[in-house]
Amino acid sequence: MTALPAFTDGQGLRERKKARTRASLREHALRLFSEQGYQATTIEQIAAAAEVSPSTFFRYYPTKEDVILQDDFDARVFEALERQPPELPPLAAIRAAFREGAGTLTPQEWEELTFASTLTMTVPEIRARSLDEFNRTISKMCEALAKRTGRAPDDIAVRAFTGAVFGVIITVTMYGQPGDLVIGADMFQRIDEGLALLADGLPL
Repeated sequence: MTALPAFTDGQGLRERKKARTRASLREHALRLFSEQGYQATTIEQIAAAAEVSPSTFFRYYPTKEDVILQDDFDARVFEALERQPPELPPLAAIRAAFREGAGTLTPQEWEELTFASTLTMTVPEIRARSLDEFNRTISKMCEALAKRTGRAPDDIAVRAFTGAVFGVIITVTMYGQPGDLVIGADMFQRIDEGLALLADGLPL
């Protein structure tokens, strides 16, 4: 299910092999989760499908939950954010980065994102683990914004700004019960609309 990553000439054979192994593990994991359910799928089954050992699985994903939570979309967004003109205000740069990231998704990747998002919100173990992944993403955003603004990542203004951004993302895409969330293209549309309101000072 997962498209193999694109490589640049600067990447060595070792890095390419690692990226392909990681993509293969996630591809087979998503397929098995879809076919037989998350709970019924074991790490041993995922590793066997990818033709690697369970110990190799753990070198790429610390837990079974992480194979759902860790994809390359965040990396695409942060790379897109880095490419935004330095004179662009932070919120405008973030909105442009999300739009650019969403624009790179293939139909297959949209399907995978929808499936992974649904599992994250409906499987208690993944939902709990997602807090750790969420904190990691927040830290990366703080680092990216600190670089753009010339501040430190732990600057209170950077932390507060990042908190506001992620607060908007959460509240415009998740509602009430664990399974109540906006997914697919609608999710990115709502994120963009929410961040536009934040840029305008959240008028009511």
